[in-house]
Amino acid sequence: MKKILDISFENQLAPKKGRILISDPFSEDMYFGRSVVYLCEHSEKGSFGFVLNNYADVELKSLNQDFPDMKSVISIGGPVEKDSMYFIHTLENKLEDDLVIDQGIYVGGDFQKLYEIIQPEHLAKHQIRFFLGYSGWEAGQLEEEIKNNAWVVAEVDSAEEVMNVDIEDPWKYFLQKLGKKYEIISEFPVDPREN
Repeated sequence: MKKILDISFENQLAPKKGRILISDPFSEDMYFGRSVVYLCEHSEKGSFGFVLNNYADVELKSLNQDFPDMKSVISIGGPVEKDSMYFIHTLENKLEDDLVIDQGIYVGGDFQKLYEIIQPEHLAKHQIRFFLGYSGWEAGQLEEEIKNNAWVVAEVDSAEEVMNVDIEDPWKYFLQKLGKKYEIISEFPVDPREN
């Protein structure tokens, strides 16, 4: 009998830095349930990135007194090194020791330089995103999870999509961009028994 709708993820894209991972709608994982992860690195040695849509209720200055008292959204980037702060940014040529990811997005850089330029009047909206912890996979681990349909890999169209913390539901937003089948998946309840 032919299926009316195949609801499994189809991974036609391989993981690669600058792409995103969208989690399986029924994942009950504490960190990765209905999450979107931006991949900052992917190689035969492993992968790492940051969860974009898991926000922490904490002020930047309370985490580090060297930062000014300014409004900033902090995300829980993943379960690894949760006591450490990381950041991605679009401050091309303004920070030293940063690494380019894709589409004008960089990861890391000299914190001392960052302290000097992070005054609100010097930054445009959505130029920096801060994370507590990161998401990491050992060699081959992410590929295995993708093979088991834990993630669908997707492209990012612009830096704005990654940097913008005002997207109401990034998990739904990125899924719906993949087409009709994924629009339907994006409407599934968290608990399938609620259907």
